[in-house]
Amino acid sequence: MCVNIGCPPLLGRAVMLLGIVTGLAVGSAATLAAEGVDADADKILREMTQYMGGLTAFSVVGDVDDEIVDLEGQKLQISSSATLVLERPGRVYAHRQGPIADVEAFFDGRMLTLHGKRVDAYVQHEVTGSIDDAITEMRSVLHLGVPAGDLLYSDAYEGLMTDVRSGAYLGTAYVHGTEVHHLAYRADKVDWQIWVKTGEQPLPMKYVITTKWLTGAPAYAVRFRDWNTSPTIDPGQFTFTPSASSTKLDVLPVGELGSVSIEEGR
Repeated sequence: MCVNIGCPPLLGRAVMLLGIVTGLAVGSAATLAAEGVDADADKILREMTQYMGGLTAFSVVGDVDDEIVDLEGQKLQISSSATLVLERPGRVYAHRQGPIADVEAFFDGRMLTLHGKRVDAYVQHEVTGSIDDAITEMRSVLHLGVPAGDLLYSDAYEGLMTDVRSGAYLGTAYVHGTEVHHLAYRADKVDWQIWVKTGEQPLPMKYVITTKWLTGAPAYAVRFRDWNTSPTIDPGQFTFTPSASSTKLDVLPVGELGSVSIEEGR
């Protein structure tokens, strides 16, 4: 499980990469729940991942909170908003905007582009394949933190369950006025929770990852809203077209916590 908990400066203004497009590789499908996982929690999580993987396209908005702990031990939250448009198998667009982030990501099945809108600078990386391939490439090769990317794989169950020691079903709750199932899991390095919409569309409505062995146990949280499982999509949305003033960078600067830094004073 990967969490982007901070955004230290590197070569100028630090720009966090989209927390909802948001450290696990996908392998073969798991056949059994981990020992210690409640049967109801496992059933709901499987239903959610199967439903998500079966959607050919969707769009969603996320409200994101990244916690950081400063050198004096004070825990702070950095809030931002994100939008995502996805079309399987190989196209996705995401945009995250906040006090230190205004970044777009484009993937059209051949090219991954990260664009810093405030500085109009971008980097590109060739990735041929599916959305699964793009997320894995971002994590394993580019070393980017993509916490909620766990949910976007075509088969997300095994990735979510990596190193999970226990899982509990905590009953129903409400997120944005929508009734949800509340699931809580414990893994080796993180605790995580997910709130899944009840009924025939088991969509994730909230997702929280707590990095429990770091000082202050900082958390990443995203609340999802405005789900559209039958969006009308402009095919050009997934391909980046630079403006005459855009600057292309040869190297993707990455902070030690998985944040992207695009030089402001280029």
